Amino acid sequence: MKRFPLADRIRRAQRLAALLTVLLLCVLPHVLWRILPWRSPWPRIFLGLAARAVGARVEIRGKPLERDVFFVANHLSWIDILAMGGATGTAFVSKDDVKGLPLVGWLAAQNNTLFIARHSRNRVSDQVDALRRALEQHQPMTLFPEGTTGHGATLLPFKPALLSVMLPPPRDLNVQPVYIDYGTAASEIAWHEPSLATNALRVLTRPGNLLVTLHFLPPFDPEDFPDRKMLAAECRKRISTCLPPIATHPSAV
Repeated sequence: MKRFPLADRIRRAQRLAALLTVLLLCVLPHVLWRILPWRSPWPRIFLGLAARAVGARVEIRGKPLERDVFFVANHLSWIDILAMGGATGTAFVSKDDVKGLPLVGWLAAQNNTLFIARHSRNRVSDQVDALRRALEQHQPMTLFPEGTTGHGATLLPFKPALLSVMLPPPRDLNVQPVYIDYGTAASEIAWHEPSLATNALRVLTRPGNLLVTLHFLPPFDPEDFPDRKMLAAECRKRISTCLPPIATHPSAV
C-alpha cells in the first residue's frame, strides 16, 4: 500500500472532516424538508459545500439556464457532480453501479439521480422512457454522453442513445452544452482508477485548491436536429471547438 507523507495525510483528514461536517449539516434538514410537498434545496446546498470541502473552487462562465434545460457535458471526475450540482441544482444520469455504493448511492438518490444500466443495449428504450419521466419533473438534468470519465486530454465520442429522449423532448426544453474545465490539473484528477475510493484518496490528498471552470455554452432547440446522432454531434462540436485547448478523439460520433 502506498504511504503518504504526514502533510498529505493531514490534508486528506482535514478534507474528509470538512466533508463529514457538510454531510451532517445538510442531511437532517433535508430529511425534514422531504415531509413538505416541495423539492428539497438541500442536495444542491450539500453538493456546493462538498465541492469546497474537497478543495474545489468553482467558477462559472456563461449563463446556465435555470429551468427547462437538459445539460450535456464532458466528464472527468466525480468532482463534476459536486460542481455542476452545486452550481445549477441539476440531477444526473448515472451508471447503476453507483446506486450500490455505500452512502454515495443514497446521497445520489436524494438528488433524484437516474440510475441506468448502460451496458444493456436491450433496455435502451426503457432507459429513454425513464429519462423522459425524469425530465417531466422540471428539475434540470445532466447527461455525460461519453459514458465514462476521460483523462482530460481528449474528448471521447458521444454515445447518442439517450439523446433520443429529445426527439421530441417530453416538454419545452433546451439543450445546453457545458465544458467542465480543470485546466492544467485535468490529468491529475481524472478518474482512471478501477475504484472510486482509490481515486478519491488521490484527489483528497492533492495539495492546493482545484479550480473548476464550468463553461455554459449557448443553449439550442433540440428539435432543430432530425436524429439523435446529429444532436450528439452538435453537442460534441460545441464543446470541442468553442473552448480550446480540449482535444477531440479521432473517432466519429
